Amino acid sequence: MSKHSEESMEEGVDYMTDTRPIAVGDNTPGCKKRDPIVVAENVTRSFGGINAVDVEYLEIPRHKITALIGPNGAGKTTLFNLLTGFDTPNSGKWQFEGHSIAGVSSYKVARMGMVRTFQLTKVMGKLTVMENMRLGAANQPGERLSKALFKNIWGGREKEITEHANVLLEKFKLDTKKDDYAASLSGGQRKLLEMARSLMVRPKLVMLDEPMAGVNPALTQSLLDHVKNLKSEGMTVLFVEHDMHMVRHIADWVVVMAEGKIVAEGPPGEVMKDPAVIDAYLGAHHDVDLGATEGIKALERELAADKESIVGTENAGIIAVDAVLPKLSGPGPDDGRTTAGRTDKDKE
Repeated sequence: MSKHSEESMEEGVDYMTDTRPIAVGDNTPGCKKRDPIVVAENVTRSFGGINAVDVEYLEIPRHKITALIGPNGAGKTTLFNLLTGFDTPNSGKWQFEGHSIAGVSSYKVARMGMVRTFQLTKVMGKLTVMENMRLGAANQPGERLSKALFKNIWGGREKEITEHANVLLEKFKLDTKKDDYAASLSGGQRKLLEMARSLMVRPKLVMLDEPMAGVNPALTQSLLDHVKNLKSEGMTVLFVEHDMHMVRHIADWVVVMAEGKIVAEGPPGEVMKDPAVIDAYLGAHHDVDLGATEGIKALERELAADKESIVGTENAGIIAVDAVLPKLSGPGPDDGRTTAGRTDKDKE
């Protein structure tokens, strides 16, 4: 058992009400955590000259729910694949509970207690729900050919696995489906099954890749509750998500990726206000309604005050209201602009 695990157990902290600072020092990209469960250094992965992942340093806090957010193509799923042994990096090293797992096979990583789900669910459609659950369990002597013919050797263990699976299926409200083929489940139910199956190994870290993607709104709250329950039971959660409402609702810590790099870290409320996050993830000036005249004017004012914007300079582009909404606005305001959105100086 790692030093961190022993300290956590000795303290007897209630994980749901623990308000101690997560970071040591300022909340900056790559900042150190008070009690990390995963530490990654200089992890890189490129595809055809494009750096999909270029993480200089990252720590995932133990017993917390961490959201990994960023625009499409930021490298989030690739980072998941690297950390869990589903892909090989160009460089880098990382540890789980103080043990190096760089280069370790994915099934061995799972046995160590670091499991993941996938953006596109990986259930075995031609097996029943119960059979899917049993596959997720470790330490099954019946999997060895030399023992498979002797039920007295593996029967007891299979009974234990089945009992554990029944408990989880009831918790995830899939107990009535246990004898149905997994292919008959809805998209949301498959997400639940995949999450339940990942718990069969009694993990320490659960990594969820877009758990809400394609899920019926009726099951969304159920999934949220299950994610929070993982934390209450002493597990650490790292999840990829695009739903900012969900991130604000359940995440203790947020890590933001853009172009393969970590660009921001911190509590949800703080990160959502970070200009780097707004620009890289949410999009600059995302709160402006471009479908209304007043929205266009507001955008012009914001851009004019933006030091990096060319609006209001001799290089100003076509931003004028009358250029974007000519039918609604009519002639532009008497500010030196023409209907083409250029200043008189530009025409010269």
